[in-house]
Amino acid sequence: MQSPGDITILDCLRKADGLTIAQLEEIVGVTATAVRQRLTRLMAEGLVDRVRVSQGRGRPSHRYELTERGRQETGRNFADLAMALWAEVRTIEDPEVRRGLLQRLSSRMAALYASAVEGSDLETRMRAVASLWTSQQIPFEVRVENELPVLTALGCPYTELAEKDRSICAMEKMLFTELIGEKLTLSSCRLDGTHCCTFEVAGPRPTGTADPGDNAGNDTGNTES
Repeated sequence: MQSPGDITILDCLRKADGLTIAQLEEIVGVTATAVRQRLTRLMAEGLVDRVRVSQGRGRPSHRYELTERGRQETGRNFADLAMALWAEVRTIEDPEVRRGLLQRLSSRMAALYASAVEGSDLETRMRAVASLWTSQQIPFEVRVENELPVLTALGCPYTELAEKDRSICAMEKMLFTELIGEKLTLSSCRLDGTHCCTFEVAGPRPTGTADPGDNAGNDTGNTES
């Protein structure tokens, strides 16, 4: 498994189709030495190539590009594929059928991540989920309120999808519920103008309030023009 630093380098190269050490140093915010060490490791794994760039009479420089294997492993088309697949999910008109599909998708994802989420108590499992998502460049944190842990997403793993259809919020709540083993509620959502999404242990809600994710599986999305 790639380290978070290596993943950042690979993602930068995927987006730019080639960068110099100086450019990577500025983008990533680490020293040139750290960039070189990561590039050396990624080249040894066959994920990155060093390409000589001629600059007239001056000393030639090098830029770094993803190899074909590197492009495959960083998933150049994953975002487009996800958008296309989600568009098909949105064509399902029956809300119960759609919700059932979301539940199956969340269960399948939970099975992939289950081995990384362990712990005998709720807070430990919640912190394991936060650590897992943070390792994938999606910052999460856990804080304790009223003696219960609260899982907070400081970034959205599905920004483009969520902006078009908040059904993804319902699936994410289902996923965390399965991983943590405790029914969660989406108490606040970035789509409603808050700074982050917050997942709390489900319990009685004050009269007149609703979980932002309760009807997400029934949304068809109305933000597209």
